[in-house]
Amino acid sequence: MNKYQVAIIGTNIGAKHYQDFQKVSDRFKIHTLCGLTREAIENILPTDSDTKVLLNFDDVLKVKEIDIIDICLPPHLHFSACKKSLEAGKHVICEKPLVSSLKEIDELEKISKKNGKIIFPVFQYRYGLGFSKLKALIKSGLAGKPLVASLETHWNRGKEYYSKAWRGTWKGEQGGAILSHSIHIHDLVSMILGPVSNVFTKLTTRVNDIEVEDCAALSIEMESGALVTSSITLGAANDTSRLKFCFDGLTVESGASPDKAYNPADDEWKFLARNPITQNQIDEVLSKVKKPKSWYAGMFEEIANKLDGITSDEVTLLDARKSLEFVTAVYYSSRQSKNISLPIDKNNPLYNSWLPN
Repeated sequence: MNKYQVAIIGTNIGAKHYQDFQKVSDRFKIHTLCGLTREAIENILPTDSDTKVLLNFDDVLKVKEIDIIDICLPPHLHFSACKKSLEAGKHVICEKPLVSSLKEIDELEKISKKNGKIIFPVFQYRYGLGFSKLKALIKSGLAGKPLVASLETHWNRGKEYYSKAWRGTWKGEQGGAILSHSIHIHDLVSMILGPVSNVFTKLTTRVNDIEVEDCAALSIEMESGALVTSSITLGAANDTSRLKFCFDGLTVESGASPDKAYNPADDEWKFLARNPITQNQIDEVLSKVKKPKSWYAGMFEEIANKLDGITSDEVTLLDARKSLEFVTAVYYSSRQSKNISLPIDKNNPLYNSWLPN
């Protein structure tokens, strides 16, 4: 197996990336950490670290030894950073949302193919024991037909969170709770239940004095016919994320522990059999599921597998496009007050941008 040299760009969520890269240190080495100030970078690095410190992104791109650029910047900077990295001959890992429109993601796909480099979008919630168990039950055939699902993204975001000037603005954050907070849980539904067929949404701003939405209610139909409801607020007392799936053969419910709001796959899950499926059948499948690496570490491991050319379960550019198609449909539905069908093509008025005029 190869050991890939990584440069992390950004010191906010970049600090969490750095921590989880240490859990897969046999596959990756952090070559460089780049941020606005040396102090911010040194707060992340241990005193004995040999990771290089750079304050200029363009200087990072000139380092031949670096294989992967890991972009942990505010959303409005993602497209330009991804484009520059690909054109410099680097693979790219990029935080959510990957970019700010379907037009931008289609442009990045062309650049990626032209330069022969891969973009790995970040959806770290996919990785952990809860989803490994659910996927094993679906693969076994015991789950059967998906019927309904319900989602809760009930988080607490107030003045302190929005004290950063770019947050809460269309220009800086590119969207609100739909884009920055519930994007993960909606990706998980597509991962489990397949493509979205159509969505009807109500978005509003009820919690904070900001430009973008901080509350939402969504009604979603999947191509399978399964129906999904999603409830979102940034005005909860604490942070909880909850998923519940009802299949023909079982009902699945994640925990809702506040300390697992950002890694629900690591919470305590319930898997309950529905007649004629028995609990013994369910438990037998679950007993064979090995605990995987979770969160960013699980995602990074799958990226290494992909680059090594072995069987992998990485997040793909198509996954990111489906996520942003959904975001586009949600904003279009809210503004048109009507049900919107997916996929979204170039003829949609929001293809070039979902930002309001």
